[in-house]
Amino acid sequence: MKTVLMIPARYASTRYPGKPLAELRQADGSRKTLIQMTWEAAQEVSGVDAVHVVTDDERIATVATGFGATVLMTSPEAANGTERCAEALAQVEADLVVNLQGDAPLTPPWFVEALIERMREDAEAQVATPILRCDRQTYDMFVEDRKAGRVGGTTAVFDRNLHGLYFSKEVVPYIAPGKVPDPVPVFHHVGVYAYRPKALAAYVGWPEGVLEAREGLEQLRFLENGATVACVEVDARGRVFWELNNPEDVARIESVLGG
Repeated sequence: MKTVLMIPARYASTRYPGKPLAELRQADGSRKTLIQMTWEAAQEVSGVDAVHVVTDDERIATVATGFGATVLMTSPEAANGTERCAEALAQVEADLVVNLQGDAPLTPPWFVEALIERMREDAEAQVATPILRCDRQTYDMFVEDRKAGRVGGTTAVFDRNLHGLYFSKEVVPYIAPGKVPDPVPVFHHVGVYAYRPKALAAYVGWPEGVLEAREGLEQLRFLENGATVACVEVDARGRVFWELNNPEDVARIESVLGG
């Protein structure tokens, strides 16, 4: 099964314009762009035949080719990373497409490998995505962001078969203050997806859904159209995972990097 990993990246982010080109301080004092860090993280994933940066922006393309990435150019009409991957698929051959969001350089390789394994073992699965149980520190950051009016990470709820029921930028399920149990019953949705080509083809044929538009979460289009999204629980193995959603997240990620 030929597996292609795509890193969709756009310049015109509403919350953080130019985010893929944001520079983060490394442990040795040097600085790297977010897109380079994500590309380097992708190189650590086993079972992948090719890695491509997928963008419609020449500035991102120039930086990406400069550090050695191959780039697939797409149109500016793509509404989200899934649509961008679907468009880029016309330029390559693949039996499985992995979408590694360009704002998640802290994504451990085993998160992505777990999706690839799930899709190889389950011929019925059309889409898979990782979920990570929040530790208390991550849960507190979620709550802190919401109190400050910031949209932080995404949470996921699912059924007994680990099929997604809903994804939200709110912290779900609700937990009353002062009553947070251990372990925390909140799962962080990791913005990585594995799709079969026919799932991508179906996705671009559906109009944007009401919930998708409200939440700004592309995966909800699958749920709104009755498609099953398989949630794959992963283990951080002691590593801190956080995405760069807002400028405030730069310091959080740099602290993990030791920069």
